[in-house]
Amino acid sequence: MASSPINENVRYEPNENPPWPVAVGAGLQAAAIIVAPVALTVVIVARIAEQPDSFISWGVFAALIVSGVTTVLQAVRVGRVGAGHVLIMGTSGAFIAVCVAALVKGGPATMASLIIISSLFQFALAARLSLLRRIFTPVVAGTVIMLITATVMPIVFGSLTDVPEGTSQMAAPAAALATIVVVTALVLRAPPALRLWSPVLGIVVGCAVSAPFGLFDLQPILDASWVGAPFGSWPGFDVTPDVEFWALLPAFVVVTLVGAIETIGDGVAIQRVSQRRPRATDFRVVQGSLNADGVGNFLSGILGTLPNTTYSSSISLAEVTGIGARRVGIIIGAIFVVVAFFPKVAALLIAIPPPVAAAYLTVLLALLFVQGMKIIIQDGVDHRKAAVAGVAFWVGVGFQNQWIFPDLLGEGFWSVLLGNGMTSGALVAVIMMVFMELTSPRRRRLRVPLDSEALPKLSEFLRGFASKAGWDSASTDRLLLVGEETLTSLLSEEDGVLEEDKPRHLVVAARSGGGGAELEFVSATEGENLEDRLAYLGEAPDIADEREISFRLLRHYASSVRHQKYHGVDIVTVHVDRP
Repeated sequence: MASSPINENVRYEPNENPPWPVAVGAGLQAAAIIVAPVALTVVIVARIAEQPDSFISWGVFAALIVSGVTTVLQAVRVGRVGAGHVLIMGTSGAFIAVCVAALVKGGPATMASLIIISSLFQFALAARLSLLRRIFTPVVAGTVIMLITATVMPIVFGSLTDVPEGTSQMAAPAAALATIVVVTALVLRAPPALRLWSPVLGIVVGCAVSAPFGLFDLQPILDASWVGAPFGSWPGFDVTPDVEFWALLPAFVVVTLVGAIETIGDGVAIQRVSQRRPRATDFRVVQGSLNADGVGNFLSGILGTLPNTTYSSSISLAEVTGIGARRVGIIIGAIFVVVAFFPKVAALLIAIPPPVAAAYLTVLLALLFVQGMKIIIQDGVDHRKAAVAGVAFWVGVGFQNQWIFPDLLGEGFWSVLLGNGMTSGALVAVIMMVFMELTSPRRRRLRVPLDSEALPKLSEFLRGFASKAGWDSASTDRLLLVGEETLTSLLSEEDGVLEEDKPRHLVVAARSGGGGAELEFVSATEGENLEDRLAYLGEAPDIADEREISFRLLRHYASSVRHQKYHGVDIVTVHVDRP
């Protein structure tokens, strides 16, 4: 087996400290690229919902503060909160539609309360991530991400023509066209380092084109003070929820969970691009990123601004610069916080004409739609997954556009709940996944203490499974060998675990499928990752210790091994082909 390729592009790993000039330079570049989208999403939502300028100023200020604090939290990691990687946090575009609905129907206080309550579900997902992995699958995540774009796009297209009365008919088309041409041209042809700047450059060109038409007003920027904070504009939150609150809560919960799924993807990807030597995904890092995301959403609700999420551009920046050091994440977050106290920056962002902002957002959402498709395709599409994605997407689009029995929904709770395409589509996807899980071939289960005496019981369990599945003696022996070596590998991890006074158990689940068997070992260990050990064997010329005999046998006889490490729970999934 060839040795694992080393990613020579990585200059600094998370635990390494680059020189301060290098760290500050990388932090300034990233902050300059990200600060505009963080504030612009707040501006777009507030304008669509016809909120006053005071709310916009406060929303931008609070969004920058929360994004800065949580970016630092992601980098430094406090206990189980934070990834320990450079994951830049910013305002979530996924919440545009539901936040507009909340502002229109209940006002800023209702929106803040919905964000606070829905953020709690993110903490629950992080804590129980291992249990929900079969429901919140890539198919569900990709489908809902596509529904986000289908829900938000009509709102964005409406902003393309949002210009003052008496403005030239060519003003909006010219500004929007200039923006979208620059952004798409840079995305298509610019080198990676310049491509990251495409949103900023597109907005600058769009504002320049709109200025002669009177769409870009400099006066509010000139009138804004250099330093200050709009503390008097805090909207508060509502502690007496009404009908609108309960009707909108499911939509906020769904979008929160979808945002969490996106964070899971970013938490996996940032580990891949931040290490020189490929390693198996550590889902404890993912759980930490989810917890930090939940803290950000909770703070966003307290401060009365839009929820935040991890930005996928964090991965692009790490790939381009080759810097994954935590020090850079701390610098980026600090810059966000400092910028928040400069009202002129907020005034500059608020002055961006709606057609320019809408054109930029069109490109962003178009790419997000394709990202959703990519997530589904990369998971492997069979007829079942295709049915889930197709039915859920079009049901969501149908309810969003009031094409499906609009008269039966009325004007109350069900209208608000199902009238949102993300909510209705996500419900359909989750229901279909639950149905598939309940009707799939039943798993045979074995629960035993995690010790050396478990081997005879495991062998008996697997022999009975193979007999019922009709396996011959050679295939059965192969299955038994894989089960034995997986158990031996888990026991070798258990030897290094402290807290030996706490009893640990192993749950083994087996089911047939794909021309073989899938064995799932769920234990409570905190050792090293088996996938890393299996990859390491290709570089080890000699057997360093007796444990590696088990690793070598497991790598030889199992068709695939996947080890997912969560806080307190290890899940090893082994596929064994049936010859």
